[in-house]
Amino acid sequence: MKKIITILAVSFIFTIAAFSQDATIYLWRNVKGMERQPSVMFMHKAKENAPKTNTAVIVCPGGSYHHLGLKGEGNTTATWFAENGVTAFVLKYRTAESLYHHPAMLQDIQRAIQIIRENAEEYDIDPNKVGVIGFSAGGHLVTMAGEFFETHNEIEKLGLECKVSLRPDFTVPVYPVVTMQDDIAHRWSRNSLLGHGKKNQTQARKDEFSMEMNVPDNMPPTYVVVCKDDPVVIYENSFRLYDALQAKKIPSRLAVYDWGGHGFGMKDNDFMKEFHWNQSLKEWLVELGFME
Repeated sequence: MKKIITILAVSFIFTIAAFSQDATIYLWRNVKGMERQPSVMFMHKAKENAPKTNTAVIVCPGGSYHHLGLKGEGNTTATWFAENGVTAFVLKYRTAESLYHHPAMLQDIQRAIQIIRENAEEYDIDPNKVGVIGFSAGGHLVTMAGEFFETHNEIEKLGLECKVSLRPDFTVPVYPVVTMQDDIAHRWSRNSLLGHGKKNQTQARKDEFSMEMNVPDNMPPTYVVVCKDDPVVIYENSFRLYDALQAKKIPSRLAVYDWGGHGFGMKDNDFMKEFHWNQSLKEWLVELGFME
């Protein structure tokens, strides 16, 4: 009996230790009419031995708006940020695999921004240092967050009070889906976001969700990453976004690599070993005052 009690006590201590570092945050808990929505964030607190930045970043994995690569693009990215002093929140947003289309995904990322800013003191972050990074379709989602914070305020549409800005402080789309135009659109992502059929994919809707066509004058600084040999999302997607950012004089950078394909994330792979793209991103974030 004594041995069992000792084991339970040790288990309890480890549970407390784990939650001092990480937590699961349910986006729609206690929100009338949304309580059953499955969207969550997994928080990875900045490591205590890392430089203190008070910055937060929301990590949006890809998966064609159909499913999510939580491990390869979510957890590894969050771990890297946490080790570098940034509290990361991996967003498990709703997708078409569970029969969700727009506006579910945009609702989720805007709600995530709202929660983080409203709880900034508790999370030990600066509410003016909340950025977003997304991969593939997640890159489209974070770009929507950077463009639609005023024109598509999904929080207000739900009848919720929002006293904080929904504008991210920086945006990082990595091998992103950008356009919905027929010539180079990633069709699976478009179908998952908008729904199938001509009724859901009118030219007006394709234009509305083509990120290169909707850059506002006050879009946050943006860092775009792409490889020319991307076999999944045609790399010109990133070029169109960057050209649009430059036309609006948005502080932006385009990191183009000759090889690396699609889906490399921040995993331990040949591309990371060769180019260390996250270190280049870090240098940019240091310049902007978000990392040290």
